[in-house]
Amino acid sequence: MRSSSISKSAMWILMGLLVLGLAGFSVTNFSGGISRIGSVGNTDIETADYARALRAEVNAATAEAGAPVTFAQAEAMGLPQNVLSRLVAQAALEDETARIGISVGDETLLHQITQIPGFQGLDGDFDRAGYRYALDRAGFSEAEFEQNVRNETAGTLLQGAVISGISTPDAYTDTLLTYIGEERSITYATLARADLAEPIPAPSDEDLRSFYQANLPSFTTPLVKRITYAWLTPEMIIDDVEVPQDALHEAYESRSEEFQQPERRLVERLVFPDTDAATAARAQIDAGESSFDDLVESRGLSLQDVDLGDVERADLNGAGDAVFGASAGDVVGPLDSDLGPALFRVNAVLQAQEISFEEAEPQLRDELAGDRAARVIETAGEDIDDLLAGGATLENLADETQMQVDKIDWHPGLSEGIAAYEEFRTAAEEAEEGDFPSVIRLEDGGIFALRLDEVVEPTVQPFEDVAEKVQAAWTKDAVIAALRAQADTAIAAIRGGASFEDEGLNPKTATGLTRQGFQENTPPGFIPAVFDMAEGDVTAISGTASLIIVRLDAITPPDADPDAADGGLVQMRQSLRDSAANDIAQDMYQALAADIRARAGITLDQSAINAVHANFQ
Repeated sequence: MRSSSISKSAMWILMGLLVLGLAGFSVTNFSGGISRIGSVGNTDIETADYARALRAEVNAATAEAGAPVTFAQAEAMGLPQNVLSRLVAQAALEDETARIGISVGDETLLHQITQIPGFQGLDGDFDRAGYRYALDRAGFSEAEFEQNVRNETAGTLLQGAVISGISTPDAYTDTLLTYIGEERSITYATLARADLAEPIPAPSDEDLRSFYQANLPSFTTPLVKRITYAWLTPEMIIDDVEVPQDALHEAYESRSEEFQQPERRLVERLVFPDTDAATAARAQIDAGESSFDDLVESRGLSLQDVDLGDVERADLNGAGDAVFGASAGDVVGPLDSDLGPALFRVNAVLQAQEISFEEAEPQLRDELAGDRAARVIETAGEDIDDLLAGGATLENLADETQMQVDKIDWHPGLSEGIAAYEEFRTAAEEAEEGDFPSVIRLEDGGIFALRLDEVVEPTVQPFEDVAEKVQAAWTKDAVIAALRAQADTAIAAIRGGASFEDEGLNPKTATGLTRQGFQENTPPGFIPAVFDMAEGDVTAISGTASLIIVRLDAITPPDADPDAADGGLVQMRQSLRDSAANDIAQDMYQALAADIRARAGITLDQSAINAVHANFQ
């Protein structure tokens, strides 16, 4: 089964490359007659194949972004590297299949090609004329394409033989299930500064200076990069962008469903096998014997399982009138639904919304102006790059363009102003003195270019400049140390059988804690620390300004029986088994691919790769 799936997936990938290649790009030759960009063993990686695959990736990125993706952007996204890696892996498989003599017969090849939807006519049968036309548009000959399909299919046979049939040992699955599903029950109490038996004395100057010397890294400035940058965002020029009135009306009409919404309800639906069961459940609610939540839980479901979200009257078919006649919190039914008799609970009433064009106009104007400003900046970006390439400085850009120039002392952790953009933080991190400024795009449609002026190495701040910070840090450490000393006595007593109350503590309990869980008002490392404890153990866990005394009362393992009634655990077990098997299969395939590449050897022609890239610029 796994092998069949792989073969089908490979064919869809191949077809996707072909269809995307029909976007108008076809590479038939390059200057100098370059026909390949490299090889793995005796298998060539054809120049045209690389060009088609790269164009397919760029087209896909363009479709996803909703705007043209330049080759510079494609390089920043790593598309050329991804395509090249994929073609190298494919060539490695083809080389290995040729070496060991795996091939695909004509009958199998015919079946593969005739099943590709893009080659089928309106009647669903293979259309040879359409097949030839599609291949011609994509720059393939029939022989070339059919050999590619033959190689792809043979490669998937080898791949499937390696990774199919892999199963995960029960012991491995059980270990993962125990780790993820095991639960803890605890009793704990929090101690803060106000709980200290004696106040913390004021520190002497000698105490503070000793603390300062022992913790110099805490009082050292980070490495700072002094950067000059020029930037331009849609927000900076949005007031200068004109939006025609007819464009606003067109946008309003195209989004009529957003601005004119009918009355809706937030609804949950609990379906029953028959009307009698639904009627009996409603009777329990009416009698106060059970709630809607109780009924959901008794069926082994969660509220997420029965949540329909916000619905309109027509969405509920025959139940619509009754549900929309109810108020928030009401349970109605039994009523017929698409899945059978059901009870419906109304969680909220969302009134009809009718926003006129005049009311929506400011929002639409801002959005359209922002889009147009982004397009203006995108167009200007190439001219600005040309200015920089021609020798213009960042300061010159402020005079010749709408870009604004400023300076920033950047360091990791700074996230204000332009440093709020991830693209800027990444560029600042990678910047080196002497780098040539170039235009980099921001996620909101803006652009920037930067220059590293100076690197300021980390510096220890003088004690006098950070005296207040030193005292605050000393006090925090002193409070935790005093709380820990005070807690040691209580911990020893609780371990000996005393209760939390006996030690003057106000305890809380928590059950069902998992490794992925969260306990309110506890420090970040609280859950991991609890899971490091043995059953019956008592310890103290430090926070930033408090100490928590914790006793681990019980460790509850997940049900180890694979046939247990708990459907959640059964699903988790199966999910873990499938995930682990997939990981093992992928590791085996990667090991095979690495071994093939190591034995066969990889040769790449960078000049040929550059020749392909030149056709995109």
